[in-house]
Amino acid sequence: MNYRFAVIGHPVAHSLSPVIHQDFANQADICLQYDKLLGDEHAFEKQVNDFFARGGRGLNVTLPFKERAYAMASMATKRCLAAKAANTLWMESGKLQADNTDGIGLIRDLQRYLTLNGRNILILGAGGAARGILSPLLDFSPDRLLVANRTLSKAEALKKDFPSIEVCSFEHLDFSSEIVINATSSSLSGGGVPFSSRLFAHRPFCYDLAYSSSEVTSFVAYVRALGCQAVDGLGMLVEQAAEAFKIWHGVMPDTLSVLKKLRIKQKD
Repeated sequence: MNYRFAVIGHPVAHSLSPVIHQDFANQADICLQYDKLLGDEHAFEKQVNDFFARGGRGLNVTLPFKERAYAMASMATKRCLAAKAANTLWMESGKLQADNTDGIGLIRDLQRYLTLNGRNILILGAGGAARGILSPLLDFSPDRLLVANRTLSKAEALKKDFPSIEVCSFEHLDFSSEIVINATSSSLSGGGVPFSSRLFAHRPFCYDLAYSSSEVTSFVAYVRALGCQAVDGLGMLVEQAAEAFKIWHGVMPDTLSVLKKLRIKQKD
């Protein structure tokens, strides 16, 4: 029997989640169907309900629906409750369950490149993507963690849930950081990178939560041109997918082999 899974988001055509989950399934000798669903801003909740009503087993949620997915759930894990955003949904005993695997996915990938304890960290963006990574980053006791957003009120809303962070608007951003994480959708929008080069004058390590299957993201290209070491979110994608796969199937897949294959395709 083929079990049905999917990723829902807007945009979603670029998603590599079907490829990744199929590779994981092949490792575990599991038969599954994993689709892409284009999310409808006006009917997201109906799409989710219809998916599970028709026998869907698990749903990954990406931009811009993570906070709405969290709001739908009857039960949520501790890390999902902390984030108030969900990227993994499934049904259990007739109730919608939610988790957020973004944070653990980011941490596992970041630790391939540097240690995290006691760092000065700047997060660009205050949406659902930022919410999902804040709690696990704070577990490493950063010296400072600043969240900057175009609209200050959205960053201030985050601070209510995470009082130890600092917040500001892009307009007033002046922060010397060791790690910069782009949690905005700028790399997916097709436009330019809306950040001043002075943010990267001290050559921080830069990480883009977004990724591209065929080339570096606009953010990664921009900061590399300024002399920074930079990585896209492909490794995070694979790691958060592995955590979701474990939730759904009870098996933790090998991630490194899948990531290496995707990196090779990215360079071709």
